[in-house]
Amino acid sequence: MQRYLHVIILFWSTAIAAELEYRINFLIASLTSIGNLIGSLFGLFLFYRTGYTFEGWKWEEALVVLGIFTMLQGLSEIFLVPNLNRIVDQVEQGTLDFVLLKPISSQFWLSTRTISPWGLPDLIFGISIVIYAANKLEIGLVNYVLSIIPLGFGFVSLYSVWFMLGATSIWFVKIYNVTEVLRGLLEAGRYPMAAYPTAYRFFFTFVIPVAFLTTVPANTLLGRGEIIWVLGGGFLAIALFFASYLFWKFALRFYTSASS
Repeated sequence: MQRYLHVIILFWSTAIAAELEYRINFLIASLTSIGNLIGSLFGLFLFYRTGYTFEGWKWEEALVVLGIFTMLQGLSEIFLVPNLNRIVDQVEQGTLDFVLLKPISSQFWLSTRTISPWGLPDLIFGISIVIYAANKLEIGLVNYVLSIIPLGFGFVSLYSVWFMLGATSIWFVKIYNVTEVLRGLLEAGRYPMAAYPTAYRFFFTFVIPVAFLTTVPANTLLGRGEIIWVLGGGFLAIALFFASYLFWKFALRFYTSASS
């Protein structure tokens, strides 16, 4: 464990030093985040401007969901996008060979090799929205702490699904569109599940677990989360993470190196 921690520190310190050479990118990322956030807030405002509310969700409560979604978007841009989207390139260019030869878990290497600070604006804006809405609702500190648990479960689930999709590049090589489809489906998480018809709620809960990414953490923060949903999110996260490990081992059986 200590060796892996040391490797992560080396990976991330090198990645940040390299990224900070292009500081103008942070300004561009911030402007992009502001534009996306304004669009999201405007879309939510269109629902609530006439007094309409999602069933059981006041304006401030819906803002909590949007804030958590924005936070996850930022975390994805920092940790997942710069790593998992490159699995396709590693396979296509044959550089996965060098990863497999290293005396370290290839899944760990592919998942943590780099980070991108350009997701920080989304993370900061998301946290700000959550704090603003939660203060309006007079939510206590304990709820903030408790909501971190399902939020962490949701992030692990998102990572696991994304990694497994990336691993399919061993068979299909160019699967950029598949990951973009996943990101498109995850956009549904910017609104509470109550905003969707029953069939969509079922799909976004039990097929693509979007509900566990935003709605379940939001309910926990709001103090109305049911323990069964939190436990379900934990079970799902563990199951998907273990599945991603097994799937990667299975996929490597079919990998033919660039030199073979």
